[in-house]
Amino acid sequence: MPSPRIAASSYLNTSPLCYSFVRGKQRDLCEFLSDASPALCAEMLARGEADAAMIPVIEYQRISGIKISPHTCVSSRSRVRSVVLVSKVPVRQIQSVALDTTSRTSAVLVRILLAKFYGLSPEYRPAAPQLPEMLKSSDAALVIGDPAMVIDRSGLEVYDLSEEWLKHTGLPFVFAFWAIRTESEGLFHGAGGSIDFVAALEEGLDSIDVIASEYSISLNLPKPDLVEYLTRNISYKLDEDALRGLSLYYSLAHECNLIDSPRELEFCSE
Repeated sequence: MPSPRIAASSYLNTSPLCYSFVRGKQRDLCEFLSDASPALCAEMLARGEADAAMIPVIEYQRISGIKISPHTCVSSRSRVRSVVLVSKVPVRQIQSVALDTTSRTSAVLVRILLAKFYGLSPEYRPAAPQLPEMLKSSDAALVIGDPAMVIDRSGLEVYDLSEEWLKHTGLPFVFAFWAIRTESEGLFHGAGGSIDFVAALEEGLDSIDVIASEYSISLNLPKPDLVEYLTRNISYKLDEDALRGLSLYYSLAHECNLIDSPRELEFCSE
């Protein structure tokens, strides 16, 4: 039987979920496909090029034939720091927004926040994630992932999207989770499953010190800052509060005509 193919981005925020498959106890149990953006991971899953992928949560509403792996996710219960709206003007003056083309969930989130909580309907433009170029043609820009951690914020208004969501809803925000193609479910869950996403997360959380050290070099950020990010800004538990936030996000996306009627959450068997 071929090894399961698992796709995930190489962003810092997913690293504890992926560590086991890259260099830990489960590295020989799968073919791990990394170095792709979250959007590309969703496309690989939809095309059947991956059996499971860490996907932006909005893609669950767009890809048929997939289920959610329970218990783990990438979420935030405070400010997230790596998903931000950067603006040349105060938020209520924003008339145009450049949307990072690598983003799916956050691109919908910023539309919801501006429409539902600020009563705004700016023009939205897709753009490559290059902040100076984005701000040349737009009042504001959505930037996600590791690039958001290292942008020069001087002279700019910066709005943390998780913090904004929490302020207006009182709920955590879920950005991504493991999704599995229905025909591949047996590779991950059930008696014959070889991959354990919960155990992988536990191993990753035990390796936070190693992860933070390595990303400190690549991002040129202090290691303690990255430890705080991975342990305080990011939450990896898909619990009841997170699910309530996720359900509200889908409902508001539908109200804003960004998705069809929300599909019910369907989880893999354990």
